[in-house]
Amino acid sequence: MTRSTFESTANPSRRRLLQVAGGALGLGALGAADPFGILSRPAIAQVSPLRERTVVKLAWGQTAVCQSPISVALKRGFFDQYNLTVEPVHFSGPTDQLLQAIATGHADGGIGMALRWLKPLEQGFDVALTVGTHGGCMRLLAAPDADIGKVEDLRGKKVAVTDQASPVRNFFAIRLAELGIDPDKEVEWLQYPQDLFGEALKKGEVQAIAGDDPQLYLIRERENLKEVATNLDGVYRESTCCVLGLRGSLLRDQPDVAAAVTRAIVEAQAWTAANPDASAEIFAPFVPAKIPADTLAAILRSHTHDHHSTGEALRKDVALFAEKLKIINVIRQNTDVAAFARKVVPDVLI
Repeated sequence: MTRSTFESTANPSRRRLLQVAGGALGLGALGAADPFGILSRPAIAQVSPLRERTVVKLAWGQTAVCQSPISVALKRGFFDQYNLTVEPVHFSGPTDQLLQAIATGHADGGIGMALRWLKPLEQGFDVALTVGTHGGCMRLLAAPDADIGKVEDLRGKKVAVTDQASPVRNFFAIRLAELGIDPDKEVEWLQYPQDLFGEALKKGEVQAIAGDDPQLYLIRERENLKEVATNLDGVYRESTCCVLGLRGSLLRDQPDVAAAVTRAIVEAQAWTAANPDASAEIFAPFVPAKIPADTLAAILRSHTHDHHSTGEALRKDVALFAEKLKIINVIRQNTDVAAFARKVVPDVLI
């Protein structure tokens, strides 16, 4: 695991915490109404620098351009301003393994895709979602001359995905189901490493590819492919795709630390949205593929890093996707998605 340290300079900002609203959730296996123990604590007046320097381990996927705000938070001092020493732990595995690492305490937090995490959270993983970091990093591409111009044109086609439970596969399966197309019977999903998607398309082994950035953006530009759809289409325009998860015990035992990490991420996201070129320059040295900074900046601009939802806004995103995941039989049909969202998304900021 690779760890990095940075110089940091920034001025502290002040925010307040809000207690989580109570009430029985009636979720059965999903657990108690106050899983993070915030109801029993007095309200914390503000998010100000911690009294003591506190070390937090944050899992960071350095191949994921959408996680570049973590490098911004380190370099620009958004963590340091809250008296946090963040040890970035390089994580290159699937995001479901990242969620397990957070739930078991091997990391204090990390950013991953909501559509990968909601099922294990429904099953009881002890992780809280505190920030929806952005939308826009999922893409569906086809060759320019392919007879695929919209999602419904995937009927009867073969589509490359990284795995059968990938969040991208789930998202476009949802889109198909919404259009009355059975994604399991009327579309064939073939598994490939993402860096071989372009070759599979060239060879005619698939007619479309569905994946995430930066690879899909790079393949689109390199192969001059047609962008059929993204996860910013229609009702999903204002929704998040990636979320910050923090271990539940951090919320229960050190809610001030959880609030400080959350606020730092929110501020780094806002800075990234306002300064994509500078953010790309900060992040570029960490990308193993050595993607040019101007390309990274273009990718960041195509995302919605100004959409960093917390509290009720994030609960609406979680409830929306949980309800949609029922359509493709990922989330249980009897799960109360509003109650589920209240359980996994505590109020940590106002």
